[in-house]
Amino acid sequence: MTAFVPSRAVLFAAAVLAASACGARADDVSPWVTEQHSAVRLLAGSRSGGVLLGGIAFQLQAGWKTYWRTPGDSGVPPRFDFSKSENVEAVTVLWPAPQAFPDGAGGTSLGYKEQVVLPLRIVTKHADKPVTLRVTVDYAVCEKLCIPVVASPELEFASVASTQDGALAAALDTVPVPASVGDSNPVTIRDVVRKGDKDVEVDVVAPTGAKVSLFVEGPTPEWALPVPKEIKGAQPGLRRFSFALDGLPSGAQATGAALKFTLVGPDKAYEFNVTLE
Repeated sequence: MTAFVPSRAVLFAAAVLAASACGARADDVSPWVTEQHSAVRLLAGSRSGGVLLGGIAFQLQAGWKTYWRTPGDSGVPPRFDFSKSENVEAVTVLWPAPQAFPDGAGGTSLGYKEQVVLPLRIVTKHADKPVTLRVTVDYAVCEKLCIPVVASPELEFASVASTQDGALAAALDTVPVPASVGDSNPVTIRDVVRKGDKDVEVDVVAPTGAKVSLFVEGPTPEWALPVPKEIKGAQPGLRRFSFALDGLPSGAQATGAALKFTLVGPDKAYEFNVTLE
């Protein structure tokens, strides 16, 4: 007898169906919109007041990835269009800390594997009227090659007490929290120093042996700064990262630029806004 071995695509489809049947009420989550090697759906938090919490969940087939708001050395960040929503004034996408992975061309990309929930902060126009969230998500999924994907889930926010509050709270815990250089967090940036015209070094405080990652973004999406690399030379108790001031838009100046650093520690991630001297 020949044994049947299901393909990864079949296993992925089964996983999506299983996730859909995990007991969440239909009014708290939208159906999965299944596209190439991935699926997307919306989550609704409890309905209370004029500011709501929601989420966009991505499920990725094994071996496939999607990107953070800054994709790293290569890749395409997701784009979101909420303009067809009803009774929605504004939506802010909150980004969980990303992972770094090889981009297949010798560089490093930043994003997510397997599954991720991006929390949404939703400001309504009228707190006492129905809310329907509609979004068109343009994103890319990548294994060895990247494939563009478009999905358009929608969901009404109706539950006074949502079954998704726990999942959304867990997703919020993965979003970097604001921090200041030199603060008392167990993982923090101690100093950011220019080295000549081209290089920047960042000293990080972290427990001995802790896994830490550092990412940097410029003032606008047109900046394409490289992913900082850990280097030797730090004092005891510190970790040192370095990156070159490459990828600046034409005419942009590094001096005085507002940089955003995301520092990912073993238990928490932090976000630092630093003006480069």
